Amino acid sequence: MNSISRAANLVSLSETKHFDLAIIGGGATGLGIALDASKRGLRVALLEAEDFAKGTSSRSTKLLHGGVRYLAQGNIYLVHEALHERATVLHNAPHLSQRLAFVLPCYHFWELPFYTAGLMLYDALAGRKGLGKTRYLNYQATRALMPNIHPEKLKGSIQYWDAQFDDARLAIALARTAQQCGATLLNYCPVTTLLHEDGQISGLICQDRETGQEIRIDAPCVINATGVWVDAIRQQDELTHKTNQTLPAQPHEDIVAPSQGVHVVVDANFLPGHQALIIPKTADGRVLFAVPWRGKVILGTTDTPRHDISAEPTPFKEELEFIFKESARYLQRAPTRADIKSIWVGLRPLVKPPRENGSNTKKISREHTVLISPSKLVTVTGGKWTTYRTMAQDALEQCVKAGLLSHIATSHTAELKLVGAQRGGAFEQPLTQAEGLSLYGDEAALVASLPGADQFIGEGLTQAMIRFAARYEYARCVEDVLARRHRSLFLDARLAKSLAAEVGKILQEETGIDPKVQAFEALCDHYLTLP
Repeated sequence: MNSISRAANLVSLSETKHFDLAIIGGGATGLGIALDASKRGLRVALLEAEDFAKGTSSRSTKLLHGGVRYLAQGNIYLVHEALHERATVLHNAPHLSQRLAFVLPCYHFWELPFYTAGLMLYDALAGRKGLGKTRYLNYQATRALMPNIHPEKLKGSIQYWDAQFDDARLAIALARTAQQCGATLLNYCPVTTLLHEDGQISGLICQDRETGQEIRIDAPCVINATGVWVDAIRQQDELTHKTNQTLPAQPHEDIVAPSQGVHVVVDANFLPGHQALIIPKTADGRVLFAVPWRGKVILGTTDTPRHDISAEPTPFKEELEFIFKESARYLQRAPTRADIKSIWVGLRPLVKPPRENGSNTKKISREHTVLISPSKLVTVTGGKWTTYRTMAQDALEQCVKAGLLSHIATSHTAELKLVGAQRGGAFEQPLTQAEGLSLYGDEAALVASLPGADQFIGEGLTQAMIRFAARYEYARCVEDVLARRHRSLFLDARLAKSLAAEVGKILQEETGIDPKVQAFEALCDHYLTLP
């Protein structure tokens, strides 16, 4: 595997006279499109203003799932599609995704047949791609699997199977695989201008943050895949379109209703073992999870409308109270604020129906939308991590139908192994355990061959891993390493802060640029700030 040169990518962007496709946004959606398009032979450029997966794509609940609550809402198609795509991710990235058992405790006798029936339908929708059969567990079996579960009035539980993954590392694997297929990708390179010719979008101008270099990219097809920020790009397109207007302008109307999801991380001893806990109906009707992940437990999530969009949103006091209150209803020894290791908040780009005021995001569809503006800017938003691949297929098909791309080859991503899983091998370490070399898949030996492979600077993090992140995984600053290549910030913000200076020293040796240690230390404090 060749190392990735940022300088070479800059040269490729500036010297390539024409791209077939330019993508704005380096999250799950944009990276999925870049991989699909480049695998089909298209010349692809992808620009990300921050780091890949910096936003929502690194702040999920870490679940690959069909969505049991969407089943309860009657959205059979979305559940069916997601369950089948769950199997695709497990096949294509086995080092970053694994099946996971969930336990649904029942405290009323009627719940046992009711939830069993629903989860058996869930299994049926997965068909031959199911991960295990749903089964009833009696009181003793439930307590054996979950010793911290509240025993009073417990009637038993239902165990079913879904999957979990490492979202940020999967994003990096998508980026590296897309580059392997010929795409040119650059993080920390925001798009500053959209270009139009005869009323139709014709490309863009971006600016590399490190060098200040401006690059013009000509492409007949531009895709806006910026998540909760898609409306800002759409507005920029509309303003530029009006100044060069040859087509009737349409009034700008936001299509995204951001929904905030808060996650709290605590020690694994609150949920020992390798089973996740699902609370199917909380006091306000939401689903709550307690998920073992990377040696800790994730509690969440919320679903709160958010009208102000921030790169680092903060939780509301009532959201934390909701998570702790609901957790205490099911866990004998429940976590408190003092037990928090880290808090992260993601903003879901939910697509609102016409005249939706965003007041109840729980009812807004989780399906994705492809929208083409009068200037032919293509916007893709909504959806969920599990279905990133089918979102990419749909987006490219819509581009072809709109005449923005010529007829293109059939998609080849359904069986495409991602970087880290291309040379085979077994990946047996559970994602419920602390991070280690297994997350690199078949590149573990390459990581182990780099300087500092035996020099641990923190839990599961070696000097060699930092060097690998800089050389092969696009990492440019401490945050890139400790938030998204290694997940310290999301698992234990205090520990991450203590590692920042040493990580920065090694990273600066590799990149020759400021690793932004102080900015990361301030971010660690933010991940521990309680409302």
